[in-house]
Amino acid sequence: MPPEALDRIVDRLERAAAELRSGDLAPERAAALVDECARLAAEAGAELDREVRSAEAGPGPAGQLALDQ
Repeated sequence: MPPEALDRIVDRLERAAAELRSGDLAPERAAALVDECARLAAEAGAELDREVRSAEAGPGPAGQLALDQ
């Protein structure tokens, strides 16, 4: 996942949080937004884990390109 993907996840979380804070939601919509926030948070956590593992692994041997996962 490219670095911009984490930014997009954060943007989506912020929009969902703003909608939840508005208080003008039907209970079903609020529940769906909470589920979406949980899914997005898990996705962001997985992306951060990939970035940390990649940083810890360091660069590959000289002349070798890293594979995107």
